[in-house]
Amino acid sequence: MASALSERLSRLVKSMRGQARITESNVQDMLREIRMALLEADVALPVVRDFIARVKDKALGQEVVGSLSPGQALVGIVHRELTATMGAGVADLNLATQPPAVILMAGLQGAGKTTTTAKLAKHLIERRKKKVLTVSADVYRPAAIEQLKTVTRQAGAEWFPSQPDQKPHDIALAAIDYARKHYFDVLLVDTAGRLAIDEALMAEIKDLHATLNPIETLFVVDAMQGQDAINTAKAFKEALPLSGIVLTKLDGDSRGGAALSVRAITGAPIKFAGVSEKIDGLEVFDADRHAGRVLGMGDIVALVEEVQKGVDLESAQKLAEKVKSGADFDLNDFLLQLSQMKKMGGLSSLVDKLPAAMAAKAGQADMNKAERDMRRMEGIIHSMTPLERSKPDLIKASRKRRIAAGAGVQVQEVNRMLNQYEQMRDMMKKMRGGGLMKMIKRMGGGGRRGGLPGFGA
Repeated sequence: MASALSERLSRLVKSMRGQARITESNVQDMLREIRMALLEADVALPVVRDFIARVKDKALGQEVVGSLSPGQALVGIVHRELTATMGAGVADLNLATQPPAVILMAGLQGAGKTTTTAKLAKHLIERRKKKVLTVSADVYRPAAIEQLKTVTRQAGAEWFPSQPDQKPHDIALAAIDYARKHYFDVLLVDTAGRLAIDEALMAEIKDLHATLNPIETLFVVDAMQGQDAINTAKAFKEALPLSGIVLTKLDGDSRGGAALSVRAITGAPIKFAGVSEKIDGLEVFDADRHAGRVLGMGDIVALVEEVQKGVDLESAQKLAEKVKSGADFDLNDFLLQLSQMKKMGGLSSLVDKLPAAMAAKAGQADMNKAERDMRRMEGIIHSMTPLERSKPDLIKASRKRRIAAGAGVQVQEVNRMLNQYEQMRDMMKKMRGGGLMKMIKRMGGGGRRGGLPGFGA
């Protein structure tokens, strides 16, 4: 949806250059393009109709009549209405209750409930400083309980054991009793999913809801689900008092219509979005920022957060002190740079958050090549001995041949990597005298957290 809508709107803005005001005629052209983009993105027809009607009403209203740049004014209206459709502002979790605050996770099989449960646990531990317990009430899907155990461990939360021969009702009672006795702040309950809506599923999850009386009931939905998301949302809305939505796989190659449809159908706010498969790949959903991404405006706030989250300031300070002391920047330091970039999700992840015009200049093919080059450079450095990494000047022809063979590349690739390293070493020498830490503090926002300067790949 993002690329289709931004491309259509970009064409409209260009075609409307020179026009003095918004008219019935040029509004119709714009609305036709938006309608097609939304329908192609699998947004529900009733949602599209309502959205188009609101945009038309605002566009022909007094607030923009006589605008000197009607194309830009129309894009602004679309941005505001997209934000309103997805729910203005940020909807946080409500944990204001006698502990443990119970959060019930609902949704179809394959939507990503189990992984999302662990991601939410990590979010609550790191962002809200909560003591979190997870439990699986999915006694039907093979290995569901073990899967939750594994991802919960990765998240740093505690897992409550359950067995496939137990009833979900009994598991829920035992888990909440354990959570109370051991002073947990939050209990996350992963429920069973089905391949489609059925009465047994709904009866079971209604019973779980009545048993647990959760403060939050989150509907987990796959952003790539398309029109089926509407039917699923309707069924869950009728069965449960949904308090929020979690969109998963928002980073996938999807048409993304679920973000608009599900919010409109359920009336529940979108609270989180799954943006990667990693355990920390869960973002608090901000409708305004997501609308910006959809319209090709990028998400610079998310880009800065990604950089700050991924970079280890302690390592950056050690490197700055090393360079300042006059010690050489060696291949171990260069390897650390590569690893920091990977922690930030790689180049393509960062480019995704840039405005469309800038991202287009970077080019996806170029980004893919740059990431392959990064992985290749890591492989080359890992093929070296510790002495070679700390004293790169030792690497002559015979060593290069051995390193190339170990990394499965040509000698020319080793030479190219060494050239990249030498360029960065020369830059670091110029940074002596505190310049490096000044740059880190400038990038990191006041010196609390920061990022090393990137390298040319």
